[in-house]
Amino acid sequence: MDTQMERKNLTEDTSPREEERTCTPKHGKWLSEKAARRMEWRRRMRVRILFYTLSLPFMECLLRLVDKNTTFLDLGLPRSLFAGAAVGLLLWLIGTLIPRKGISRAVIAVVLFFFGAVFIAERCCRAFFGVYYQLSYMTSMTGQVAGNFMGTALSVIGKNLWFFPLALAPFILFLIFRRTLMPRYRQLRSAHPELLAAAFVALQLIAVLLCHVGDDTNYYTVDYSANSTIPRFGLVNTLRLEVQYGIFGKPEEELVFEPIETDPVETEASTAATDPEETDGTDATEQTDATDTTEPATEPDYGYNVMDIDFDSLIASDTGSLLALDQYFSSQEPTRQNAYTGIFEGKNLIFLTAESFSTAVIDEERTPILYQLANSGFVFTNYYQPNWTQSTTGGEFAAMTGIIPTWIDGQTAFSVSATKAMPFALGWQFRSLDYTVTAYHNNTYTYYGRSKTHPNLGYDYYGLGNGLELETTGILPYSDLEMMQATLDDQIQNYLDTGTPFHTYYMTVSGHCEYGFSSNDMSEKNRDVVADLDASETVLAYLACQQELEYALEYVMDALEAAGIADDTVIVLTTDHYPYAMSEGSVDYYNELTGNDDNENLTSRYRNTLILWCGEIEEPIVVDTPCSAIDIVPTLSNLFGLEYDSRLLSGRDILAPDVGAGEVASNMHVVVFADTGYGNSWITAAGTYEASTGVFTPNAGVEVSDSYVTSMNKLVQDKFTYAKYLISLDYYRHLFPDF
Repeated sequence: MDTQMERKNLTEDTSPREEERTCTPKHGKWLSEKAARRMEWRRRMRVRILFYTLSLPFMECLLRLVDKNTTFLDLGLPRSLFAGAAVGLLLWLIGTLIPRKGISRAVIAVVLFFFGAVFIAERCCRAFFGVYYQLSYMTSMTGQVAGNFMGTALSVIGKNLWFFPLALAPFILFLIFRRTLMPRYRQLRSAHPELLAAAFVALQLIAVLLCHVGDDTNYYTVDYSANSTIPRFGLVNTLRLEVQYGIFGKPEEELVFEPIETDPVETEASTAATDPEETDGTDATEQTDATDTTEPATEPDYGYNVMDIDFDSLIASDTGSLLALDQYFSSQEPTRQNAYTGIFEGKNLIFLTAESFSTAVIDEERTPILYQLANSGFVFTNYYQPNWTQSTTGGEFAAMTGIIPTWIDGQTAFSVSATKAMPFALGWQFRSLDYTVTAYHNNTYTYYGRSKTHPNLGYDYYGLGNGLELETTGILPYSDLEMMQATLDDQIQNYLDTGTPFHTYYMTVSGHCEYGFSSNDMSEKNRDVVADLDASETVLAYLACQQELEYALEYVMDALEAAGIADDTVIVLTTDHYPYAMSEGSVDYYNELTGNDDNENLTSRYRNTLILWCGEIEEPIVVDTPCSAIDIVPTLSNLFGLEYDSRLLSGRDILAPDVGAGEVASNMHVVVFADTGYGNSWITAAGTYEASTGVFTPNAGVEVSDSYVTSMNKLVQDKFTYAKYLISLDYYRHLFPDF
């Protein structure tokens, strides 16, 4: 009996004061038992302190260590460590205050599992998409991913399965040692809840103060997004901000317009494209200096792509952020019209955003149609599709609207725009000219909210489930060729019968990952095409699934030729994003595909191909102006002679004259890249600024002023800021209330 009582006393979490009251043996024995119990009590308290203060910091360190795009030892580390330790102490405090220990243990276990699951989800998103997502956004996409890309999701989980037990280690340890970490027998005073509360407040205060130290505090407040916040402040702080901003609203800065101070370089503006040249058309990929044009003897007096907007009256009546928007957009210099203005007026337009397309797909023998389209018409040798941190929806938004995709209160700009006025979207512009305007996607029609966003851009929209029917719907991805076969003939026939031109938008899906012959129907279907290539299975499967896009375009070209309307039709093709799934994991297969030695932090990773073709263009028109997807809408608007205001778009008409290399102006051509943890990279005629290294590399023969990089950084940051508020404040509706 005495032995059993001794064991019980040693296992119970009894404070030293309790020991004095409950232990009554002889004096000498009482001293030894008291010392043993005191030592055991102190040991267990040390274990609990270590467990609760280190569990979440351990997860934070783990996430930072495995993220190849995050610097481990920077200010983000102490910010995340203090925040994690504070939450751990709060969890311990809550556990001590719950009177029933079975319930307190369950609460702690659930919370630890929740944090582990969130860290796992963020790791998978970062590994696959290269992006951290807000928890609410991930939750909203779960059903769509499960219903459409379960195979891909399972593959991502499988590749990151090693991370699961590490992230769940605190949860697992708690289950094993729960009686030690949250004992059943104790008095509240033995856990010293007042000390736990004081320690929690102190650690949390330090964490918050650290978040307001440094030159990146804007990402903690007005520019908050999970992708920007997690690397800088940690996941625990990010989750707290998401809850805080979800309840009380995110702090919004009142915009104050500040013009850019520049130190201009005295040089004449260069033109943006060569005039049509006599070439054999076999290789138009060679860089051609856009300044090598032979100027006409008398240059026509071109006007500007601008509308009559009374900004003076708006500035006089508006206040706050709307006033800053008025001042910013009225200060933008409009782009000049040019020799190409209106050359496609009245023609049909087929616009494709090709899933995960890359220039490396184009091959003269394997993809002759893609090769023909890419090396004739307008040939853009300096085109990019940046990582907008929003996967496909960001790339689509940029290409379809000419506006930089930003995060707005945790949602993509595209999803927020579904209830906003979008008058310069091509759908509305062509609809105003009585075109037949439709959009198609060969996947579930509601995916990414396209059933709301695309009609809001002026399209009659059809996907799987609301009007588009394909013959084959096996394992994703589905066939781009079948989508063309199911939709194109009727449009052409209607044009032949009525003379009504058409604009059709396609979002393809055949190039979607997973890139493997056993996991991708399009890869398996076209496997024979790449059988003679020497490459890894990932690269071969990628090229094979993209072959379906080649067949879809072959069908388009044959149909146009058969109907005799190739000269009356313009084909545009861009991509939503580069195939980032190829860079997931330890091997970067995209480097193998392209032969480049770069990574996702460098601008070269996002170089791609823009196809802009019309049958009536006999010789290639080579353009080396730096450009990206946001420049497509203003360029097409100019080519088709549409009425638009070039000041009100993020992009610029690629064919409009550029400023001189080294000058900074609001109408200049610049490729901008979203901030993925280091700031914004950009490319101009003067050179390239890599945010991840902080280095500007001028082009050969170009000299810039000392203030050039500073001025450009301000210009680029303004572009992002005003693109966000253009959507969030529904500024187009403010300008055009009758739209």
